[in-house]
Amino acid sequence: MSGKTAVVESHAHLWQDDVFRHRWVIWNTAGETLVFDRQANCPVDIGDETVLPEVLRRMREAGVPETDDYPGRPCA
Repeated sequence: MSGKTAVVESHAHLWQDDVFRHRWVIWNTAGETLVFDRQANCPVDIGDETVLPEVLRRMREAGVPETDDYPGRPCA
């Protein structure tokens, strides 16, 4: 397994976790596309941004919700 593949697979819970299926969403902001964790109420740090397109592709393929609106709860 290549290093890039290993990094992508380390994020598999974002598209394979049936229990928390809607915990994560794909959020399209004005300037970028992020993975958002609704439970933590913040964007997910993917770490290696070169794998973000593949992570997003797999999330979309798995049917993870996608939105242009802020997907979290109000910040205090």
